[in-house]
Amino acid sequence: MSDISQDLQQQVSQAVTSQSPLSILGSGSKQFLFKHDEQNQLHVNAHTGVINYEPTELVLTARAGTTLSEIEALLQQHQQMLGFEPPRFSDSATLGGTIACNLSGPRRPFAGAARDFTLGCHILNGHSDILHFGGEVMKNVAGYDVSRLMAGAFGTLGVLLDISIRVLPLPETEMTVSLECNRQEAIQTCIALRQKAIPVSAACHVDQQLFVRFSGNAMAVKQAVQQTGGDILQKAASFWHSIREQQHDFFLSQKPLWRISVPPASSIPELKDHSLLDWGGGLYWFFTNKPAEQVKAIACKTGGHATLFRNSNDEKHPFAALDPLMLKLQKRLKQAFDPACIFNPDLFNKSL
Repeated sequence: MSDISQDLQQQVSQAVTSQSPLSILGSGSKQFLFKHDEQNQLHVNAHTGVINYEPTELVLTARAGTTLSEIEALLQQHQQMLGFEPPRFSDSATLGGTIACNLSGPRRPFAGAARDFTLGCHILNGHSDILHFGGEVMKNVAGYDVSRLMAGAFGTLGVLLDISIRVLPLPETEMTVSLECNRQEAIQTCIALRQKAIPVSAACHVDQQLFVRFSGNAMAVKQAVQQTGGDILQKAASFWHSIREQQHDFFLSQKPLWRISVPPASSIPELKDHSLLDWGGGLYWFFTNKPAEQVKAIACKTGGHATLFRNSNDEKHPFAALDPLMLKLQKRLKQAFDPACIFNPDLFNKSL
């Protein structure tokens, strides 16, 4: 156990004794997602470093405060990458914050989410105990998959200390094509592409253009481009970076930004064409001043859910209400991991 781990454990122990809530804070790159209590912050960004990396096993273990830029630079040396293509939103973005928020980029529907790449972790629970879940290789991940439960928990179940993740080899080549079409045509094209054995790794529709990225060996990518047609996109890496990091012109609006996750190929007529469609039809980005409950109802009608991702207003209610069964399960998990509701209590209460 590192000195920093011990220091974090001591701080949590003191908070449990005094019944003082703690706001877990890494580099702060994800603070726009939800408000943090400026008092009683537990800073984990000093808990850094790659602990173990086995390129031949495609597994890396790093402390939660390790930056994505450091990890990706190391992987690049061995022609490998983070398969879920996580957004950074800042050069200081950390592995812990990325996993805690379960953030994934355009490759997510074709390779898997951050949760799918999480193999194991060490956490601090609400009793100030350090617990270990999962493993560092796929064959050792057995029993209750608690490590993946931490992905998307936003720190409400415990403090991530160390995380083991699966990595992927870099594709031999990548090419992106663009096709002019409306949103419904884009959805139909994405459906057709899913039914073919071609190496799609991203698909996004914006400004009446469908952009499709192919990744794999040179021959397979070349054949996919020929089958799909369209124009070859120059500077494709810059385009996908702008989508992943929300730097594309579409994201420049000052209105509240909603993230609407729906079953693949779902159409949402209420959004008309004022949205960006990512994940091959499974994710809508939408700016609106409509009331939160109205937006959440629109998503619910399609079997999806809406999250207020970025808001220019002071008040924020980011999450959709849980159904009774999920609400009961979430409360039981919180009781098991953090019975005194020490970790990120404001965020946990907003998720109920």
